[in-house]
Amino acid sequence: MDQPTERTVSYSNDKELFGVFGDRDEFDANTGDRRFDAILDGEGVTVGVRSPGLGIPNRTSVADTADGICAVWGEAFTPDGRSQPAASWLLEAYADRGVDALRDLNGSYLAVVEHDDEAIVATDPVRSWACYYTDDPGTRVFGTDATAVAQTMVDPTRNRQAIGEFLHLGVTLGEKTALEGLQRAPVDSYVTATDVEALDRFVHDPEEFDYVDELADRLERAMERRSHYPGTKGMMLSAGYDSRLLLSQIPDIEVAYTVGHPQAQETQGARALAAQYDTEHVAFEPSRRYLEPTDEKVQYTQGVKESLHIHHAGYDDEIEVDTMYHGLLCDTFLTGHFLKQDYVHGFGKRLPLPRLDPDPDPVEALLDKFGYVEAGSDDLAEHAGIVDDPHRFVRDAVQREVEKVADRADDIQNVIDVAGISNQPSIPFRRHLFDNYLESFFVLDTELIDWHLSAPPEHRNTQTFLDACRQLDSNILDTRPPDRPHDSVVFNEVEGFLRRQLPLVTSFESAWPDRHDIFEKHDMDQHLFPNASHLHELPVRHKLRVSDVVDWTAMATGTDHAGPHWLARPETV
Repeated sequence: MDQPTERTVSYSNDKELFGVFGDRDEFDANTGDRRFDAILDGEGVTVGVRSPGLGIPNRTSVADTADGICAVWGEAFTPDGRSQPAASWLLEAYADRGVDALRDLNGSYLAVVEHDDEAIVATDPVRSWACYYTDDPGTRVFGTDATAVAQTMVDPTRNRQAIGEFLHLGVTLGEKTALEGLQRAPVDSYVTATDVEALDRFVHDPEEFDYVDELADRLERAMERRSHYPGTKGMMLSAGYDSRLLLSQIPDIEVAYTVGHPQAQETQGARALAAQYDTEHVAFEPSRRYLEPTDEKVQYTQGVKESLHIHHAGYDDEIEVDTMYHGLLCDTFLTGHFLKQDYVHGFGKRLPLPRLDPDPDPVEALLDKFGYVEAGSDDLAEHAGIVDDPHRFVRDAVQREVEKVADRADDIQNVIDVAGISNQPSIPFRRHLFDNYLESFFVLDTELIDWHLSAPPEHRNTQTFLDACRQLDSNILDTRPPDRPHDSVVFNEVEGFLRRQLPLVTSFESAWPDRHDIFEKHDMDQHLFPNASHLHELPVRHKLRVSDVVDWTAMATGTDHAGPHWLARPETV
C-alpha cells in the first residue's frame, strides 16, 4: 500500500510570472524569498519570470529596450515568417498598433507590455493562463500562481460564493477565487494598474467555408509549429480521438503514458494505438498516488479547479521525457463539447438524436458539463454547510456567467459554448505538465481557435473532426476507441445503452480509474478526514473537493491547516 505523502507548504512552481504595477522596491517587498531568471524594471510595472526554458524558441521570452519592456510567458508564436522571440516582436508591434497587436500573437500565453508610460498584462483569447491579481497590498500585484499572489495580501478572507461553486461544481466560475480580493482577469482581456478591459478576439462570427478541409490544414500547421522542441519527446495518451493526432503527425514521440489498470479497456486501447505508431507505451497502475491531494497538486489547482484532474502527477518520478504533448481540450474546441445535443426519452433513459437541441436551456446544459451531481450536493450541503439550497445556488451562479458572455455570440448554442470555455480555467492537469516539462498545447493554436469561432455550431462535431483527421492520416482510426466503435455519436451511445441493458454482453468501461474503489482501498477517509467522520458518507469527488479547497486556502494564506470543519465557520481565514 502506498504510504501517505507528508504535507508541507514549501512548494513553489518551477515556472512563474510575477509582477507589480510599481517599482523594483515594491516588487522586492512582495516576492518573499523567490528568485527569478529575469526581472524587467519598467516605469510603471516590474515583472519577473522564472523558466528553465527561457531562450528556447516559441517559449517564454523577455525584451528590455529603450522603448519599453515585454515578457511573454508560456508558448507563443509570432506571425509566419518572423523569427524573433515573441517578446521582442510584441513590444515592437504594440508600439505600432497598441492592443490590436495581440490579435497576431499565436499560442497559450500571458503577456506583460510597457510602452510610452502605458503598461498592461494581457491573457490569450481563451485565458488558458490566468492572470491572478490583487490590490490588497496597496499596489496591484499580479501573476500566474494564485498562491504567490495571495501571499501578498494583508488580511485575506474567504469568498463563500467561490468556495460554494468549487464544492458543488468542481470549478469556481467567472473571475472569483477562494479569497475575497484575489481575482482573475476575465477571458480575452487585459489588466492595467487600476482597471480591467475586455478585448474582442474571442467572439463567434460564423461563416461558410469548407469546414473539413480547413480544419485538416490548420491541424497540420498547428502541430508542425510545435514539432521541433528539443530533447526526448513524450505524450499523455488516451485511447480517444485527440491524442492519436499527435502520434500521427509528430513522428519522433518516443514514449506515451497512460494512467490505468493494465487490463482496462482504455489502457489496452492506448497500448494498441501506441503500437500502431511504433511508440513505447507505459501504463501506470492506479493507486493512492492517483488521488492523493499532495501540496504540489493542490497548489496547481489555484483554488479554482479540482486536483483530481492531475491524473499523472503521482507518477512524475517515473516519467523521463523533456518535451510533453497532450490532446487536452480538443473536444472542447473542435467537437462541440459544450454544445447541447437533442435527446429523445425512452425506456427510462435519454437517447441522443443526430442534431443539436433547437431550444436548449443554457444553464442545464452547462450544469451537465461542469460536474454538478444534485444528490451529492444535497449531502454536501447537509454535512459541510456553505450552501443551503445547492440547486438554486448553482443555477443562479451559472445563469450569471451566461449573461456575462451573451454579447460574444448571437446563437444560443454559441452562447453556451462561450460560457463553458470562459469557465474552463487554467487547468491543473496542464499546469503540472507545463511546470515539469516543455509542454505543448496544440489545440490553442490561433488558427484552430479561429476555426472554432467561424464554424457554425452544427459543424463543430465529431464527424467533421474525424473527416479532417482522415485527411491527415487515412489509418488514424485503424485502432478505435474502445467505447466508440462507430463514427456516429448517436450509434455509440445507443450501443452503450444496449450493452448496459442486455444480459451476457460486456459494457463499455469508463475511461477513468474507479476513484471510489481507490479511495476505499487505501482508507483515505482516515488520512484526509480523521477528525471529521461526518464527511465520510459524501461521494468521493466531493470529499476530494473539500480537501482541496481547505488545503489550498491554508497554503495561500500561510495559516495552520484548519480542517474541513472550517467550512462551516464565519468567513475568517
